[in-house]
Amino acid sequence: MKIGILTHQYINNYGAFLQAYALHQAVSKLFPDDQVEIIDYVNIKHFIINTGGWFRFYKNYENFACWMQKIKLPGTFAKARNTHMVLSKTVYNAKQINALNYDCIIVGSDEVWNFKDSKGNAKLKFGEGLNCKNLIAYAPSVGKTSPDDMLPDYVVNGIKRFKALSARDDLTFELAKKITGKEPTRVLDPTFLGTFPETNLPVKKKPYIMFYYCEKLPVEIHDQIFEYAKAHNLAVYGAGECDKRYTEISVNLTPFEWVEMFRNAEYVFTGTFHGAVFSILNRRQFKVYLTNESRIKKVGALLSELEIPNRKIGMDYIFDLELQKEEIDYDKVFQLIDLKRKQSREYLKTAVEK
Repeated sequence: MKIGILTHQYINNYGAFLQAYALHQAVSKLFPDDQVEIIDYVNIKHFIINTGGWFRFYKNYENFACWMQKIKLPGTFAKARNTHMVLSKTVYNAKQINALNYDCIIVGSDEVWNFKDSKGNAKLKFGEGLNCKNLIAYAPSVGKTSPDDMLPDYVVNGIKRFKALSARDDLTFELAKKITGKEPTRVLDPTFLGTFPETNLPVKKKPYIMFYYCEKLPVEIHDQIFEYAKAHNLAVYGAGECDKRYTEISVNLTPFEWVEMFRNAEYVFTGTFHGAVFSILNRRQFKVYLTNESRIKKVGALLSELEIPNRKIGMDYIFDLELQKEEIDYDKVFQLIDLKRKQSREYLKTAVEK
């Protein structure tokens, strides 16, 4: 059997890379005798906009040295894809995908069903134009799309074509249920199903506090975290991001170096879904500050599902590592994760074998 994974693997983003890598790894372990590959479908518009974003210079918090490292990231991601991903030949449309003759196509994960995203939306991720009879959705996300929104015909008709449906968040679950009249299987993001190789820590100083896109965090909270770090001899880093105040530049990271940053952090502050995921996977104490509507929905659903309370930062938040270093009971959390991992793998195996 020939199995293809259709996702956002071409995006220069750590979560996008790692979820694609992990899903391929999970499917390959379930079907070791079959050919499994990530379909190297590239949405040119999405790729160009995403790549171009890394060349912006933000004078308020970047310096020239940081920017010079940041603009190397598209090349770093390209090398990582070519080295660590099992990719098909590059394709740009449904006709070229059909020519690869897949017996099964798994669509997901990431925001592959966010049809409101004009730069990343692709009708073929709803199955339009694909001849493959066995279409499976694994942990797709619709972003901030509500089931009550006006839905294009290709979304409705496309989702009805899938032989197996699953969702990783509440909005995707509700949308699929509304369209099909059936509840999709709730599954974990594929990063929970993967293992990621250890590598050298790409920064010099430990212990450290880490930020990953904790955007628009109020200045007074940001300042008191840095003041606490200085008073307690802690370094402060950004994983794959820039700030003049960080202890050293740590922006041009490979995906596995990025994971290593989470493994070694004393505490994490993030504003993204995969920032929360990799804090959890590495049993890190963390807080989230969410301003993006899509991330509020996705991260909120994740924390609720794993029964991790009180992760949001309020205006009265005061950071104290000693008081907060045992807030999350990870033994309890991983009992849930292990159960959901088993259910997620069972869904994949059953769906592919249909």
